[in-house]
Amino acid sequence: MESNDPLHNLSVLRFLNDIDANTPGEERSIYRAIGVEPIINCRGTFTIIGGSVERPETLAAYKEASRHFVQYDELAEGVGRRLAEVTGAGWGMVSDGCAAGLKHVTAACVTGGNPEKLIRIPDLTGFEKTQVIVPGFARNAYDHALRNIGVELIVVETPAELAAAINPKTALIYTVTGWRAERDDALTLEAIVAVARPAGVPVLVDAAAEDLTIPCVHLEAGADVVVYSGGKAICGPQGAGLVLGRKDILLAAWQASAPHHGPGRDNKVGREEMLGLLAAVEAWTIRDHPAEWQGWLDRLALIARRAEQVAGVETAVEQPTGLNNRAPTLVISWDPASLHITGEEVAEDFARKKPRIAVGNGDSEDRAAIRITPSQMQPGNAEIVAERVYRILSETRSPQPSQLQPAVVDISGHWALTLEYFTSTSQHQIYLQQAGNWIEGTHHSEFSRQEIAGTVEGDRVKLRSRMEQAGDHILFLFSGQVEGDSISGSVFLGEYLTARFTAKRTVYSGVRKPIAIPGGPPLAT
Repeated sequence: MESNDPLHNLSVLRFLNDIDANTPGEERSIYRAIGVEPIINCRGTFTIIGGSVERPETLAAYKEASRHFVQYDELAEGVGRRLAEVTGAGWGMVSDGCAAGLKHVTAACVTGGNPEKLIRIPDLTGFEKTQVIVPGFARNAYDHALRNIGVELIVVETPAELAAAINPKTALIYTVTGWRAERDDALTLEAIVAVARPAGVPVLVDAAAEDLTIPCVHLEAGADVVVYSGGKAICGPQGAGLVLGRKDILLAAWQASAPHHGPGRDNKVGREEMLGLLAAVEAWTIRDHPAEWQGWLDRLALIARRAEQVAGVETAVEQPTGLNNRAPTLVISWDPASLHITGEEVAEDFARKKPRIAVGNGDSEDRAAIRITPSQMQPGNAEIVAERVYRILSETRSPQPSQLQPAVVDISGHWALTLEYFTSTSQHQIYLQQAGNWIEGTHHSEFSRQEIAGTVEGDRVKLRSRMEQAGDHILFLFSGQVEGDSISGSVFLGEYLTARFTAKRTVYSGVRKPIAIPGGPPLAT
C-alpha cells in the first residue's frame, strides 16, 4: 500500500525529519539512509574517505553564508584582504580544492591576467609563457592540475640544470613539500629561490597536507605562492583550497577561476566554502594545538593498552617533526607466525566488516603491523577501535597453509587480452612463464610495458602488474579462471575501480622448416 507521507520514499529527507539528537552518533548516519556504511577514520586526512572533520566554526560560517547572496568579486576581495591580515601573506584566495588552486595560479602565470589569453587555454599557440619547471622529485599525480593549462613540464635535478632551463618561455617553477622534498638535498626551496628570483620567475609551492604556519615559512623563504588543502590539517571545507602569496598573481588566479568563464569555470567555489575556509583559518590561529596533540596521544594510549593485553603484541608511537601530515601514529606490531594473521589481513578485515575502520598496514619481512592515526577520530571511536583490535589479535586461528594448491593448468605463453572499461575496450598483451604455482612475465598495456607476476592455484589465476609514468601509476590486479586457451575475470584498478577482462592464448601456425641464410647480397630484388 502506498504511503501518503511525502517523505516515505525520500531516504535522506526522511532521515533528517526523523533524526533523534539523543541517538548515539555511531548508530545514526545519513549515509546509511542511502545504503552506504560510514567509516571510522584511523588513517588521517585522505580525500577518498572524506578528508577531515570540519571545524564547528566552519559549519556555522557555511550555514550563515548560505542565507545571503553576494557579488563574488567583492567577496573575493574581502576574503583575500582578511586572509592577508590573518596569515601575514601578501594576499589570500579560496579555491575549489588545493589542485584547483595550483591550476589557477598556473593560468595566472601563463596569461599574466590577460583574459584574451585566458579563454584560449589550453591552446597556448602564440603565448610567451608556456613552460613550467619542476624538480624531478616533485613530479606527482597532482601536477595534472598544472598540465591541464596546456603547459610543457621541464624536469630538472640540480640547481645548475634549473638555471639552464630558465628561458623567456618559463611561466613558473613548481615544487612540493613533505617527504619528497625532504629527501632531496639539491633543489631545496632556498636553492630554487636563489636561482628563480634574479630571473624574475615565480615559485609555486604545493603544501597541501601541511600544517599552516603564520607567517608562512615558505613565503618567508622566498616562495611567491603557497597552496594548502582546506580540508586537511586546517579542517575547513573538504572542497576548498587556501592560496597565499603575491597579490598580483592571486588576482590573476582569481580571474582564472569561477565565477569567471574560461578554463577554471569547472572549478567553482561557493560562497559557503569561501567563508567556511576563512572561519577555519581564523580558528586555526586560536586553536589549542598542544591540547589537540595530547588528546590524540590519549586516544592512542587507550588503544595501545588494550592491544598490549594480547601476548606478543608490541606498540610504539611515532611523532613526526615535520609539517606534512603532522599527527602522531600508533604502530601495533606482532609476529605473524604466532598470531597467524598479517597487518594487511587485519586492515582488510577492518575495511570490509562492521564497524568499518580505516587503518594503515606496515608489514615487514618478519613483523606484521597496523598503523593508527588519531587526528580525525571522533569521541567514542578510540574505545571501538581498541576492542576491535583486541578481538582480532586475540582470536585463536589455525596456521594458514604454507603451500598453494597445485596448479592444474599451465598458462605459459603469449595471451591477447581485452579489457572492458565502462564505455570502451583496450587491447593488451601478456607473455607468461609458469613454474609450478608461480608466474612471471611481461605485460604490454596500451601505452606501456611492465613486468607481471602472480600465482595459479587449481584453475584460478592471480596476476599483478604496475604501470608507471612520471608522477602517476596504475595498478592492475587480475583475478580469473582458466578454461582451455581462455582466461576470464576481473581487473582491480585501485582508485580507478574495476574492469573485466578476457584473454586468448595465441596459437602459432606451427610451420617448421629450415631457414637458409644467403652467403652474400642478393643478385636480384
